[in-house]
Amino acid sequence: MLKSIDVIKESGIQFGTSGARGLVEQFTANVCAAFTHAFITCIKKDFDFKQVAIAIDNRPSSPAMAQACAKAIEQLGLEVVYYGVVPTPALAYVSMQDNIPCIMVTGSHIPFDRNGLKFYRPDGEISKSDEQFILNATAEFNEITELPKLIASNKASERYIERYTSLFNNKMLAGKRIGIYEHSSAGRDLYVPLFEELGAEVISIERSDEFVPIDTEAVSDEDKQKAKLWSKQHNLDFIFSTDGDGDRPLVADENGDWIRGDILGLLCADAMCIEALVVPVSCNTAIESCELFSFVKRTKIGSPYVIAEFNALGEKYNSVAGFEANGGFLLGSDTEVNGIFIKALPTRDAVLPALMLLSKAKQGPISELIKVLPQRFTHSDRIQNFATEKSIAILDDAKMSQQEFLERLGFNGYIVKSINMTDGLRLTLTNNDIIHFRPSGNAPELRCYAESDMLEQSYFLVKKALKNIQKFQ
Repeated sequence: MLKSIDVIKESGIQFGTSGARGLVEQFTANVCAAFTHAFITCIKKDFDFKQVAIAIDNRPSSPAMAQACAKAIEQLGLEVVYYGVVPTPALAYVSMQDNIPCIMVTGSHIPFDRNGLKFYRPDGEISKSDEQFILNATAEFNEITELPKLIASNKASERYIERYTSLFNNKMLAGKRIGIYEHSSAGRDLYVPLFEELGAEVISIERSDEFVPIDTEAVSDEDKQKAKLWSKQHNLDFIFSTDGDGDRPLVADENGDWIRGDILGLLCADAMCIEALVVPVSCNTAIESCELFSFVKRTKIGSPYVIAEFNALGEKYNSVAGFEANGGFLLGSDTEVNGIFIKALPTRDAVLPALMLLSKAKQGPISELIKVLPQRFTHSDRIQNFATEKSIAILDDAKMSQQEFLERLGFNGYIVKSINMTDGLRLTLTNNDIIHFRPSGNAPELRCYAESDMLEQSYFLVKKALKNIQKFQ
């Protein structure tokens, strides 16, 4: 017999900001089984269920990982419900409606040589305390020696599409030309019929047979140029895409300009008349300065921290939601849209913010909606293969001497006005520029976020900061 705590510790896999992540070679069949047994042990004390749902993204390693998780579920005497390749929010939504737990096999946006597992209780995402329980559980199980065959159901896809098409008139997007940048997104087979059902003319763009690690917070220069080209070439009103598992949107306006995720979230929340918002500390400060919301709470980066605030705010406000700088929108309460109630979905979703933006724009250009917001511009990028331990050490030193740290980055003449250590190190300067460093919770990466009154300045801050911090010893 194997013990989950021993197998998980030996694997070296830990939880990041969203799920357990690691190299594909670390996710052996027994490691997947260990996480599954520990997860079920964690939640069975609070929930009664006979089924567990599983879905995957398009990574080459995901099917075998799902089979290992399924075998573990069978060992526990539970029934496996398999949905194949679908977006994470589709799996989460149908599982919550069926009141059963689920496991999503995905590494989201990280490279294909890595993968991960996301866990959902019948009432939504697991908490940070659940993560610790899973890591330390002592569930016993037999070694995985053979993998079961899995047959996919269409139920999750169908319910997810219906969730959104039921909110709008089927002519809402009539006359609109929408491009779907499909790449290897887990939801690529759902988006064309969804937008077509709402009346749009849809053009499929760049479907890939190889996994493409799209990061909605660090859009590549290549993808920026592609979007402008696609917009002109196909005369598009809107471009829609997502990250690998379909929970983070990547959308572009009629000019082919990608819209920052937190600006998209702001516009979505406004269109839904949300009263109280929860957002990570890295999001654009226009959220407060636009004065559209009754209350805004800032948290550490990661959906579990956002979700943790929903219950308390739900007791004070009629509608609660959250979003992240990556664009994922989390609906924290049942909310009315067009006279129809939409159920809460407290996990990142890509489709809702895209549709609410299109609904809000109606017959006008999307770019005009952005122009009326407070003009604060954000940019972010990352250094890949930058050891987390090194990032932490640099930022620990910087917290003790912020001004010296700023000058070492090459920003002579700039002065630190205030610091925020909610997550990483966020420096607000006397000219109101913001520079924020944070080690990624999912991979050996150092992220830098910047905000300024000018777009060019935000790019300058990130580029200079990341270039110079690499010289630190």
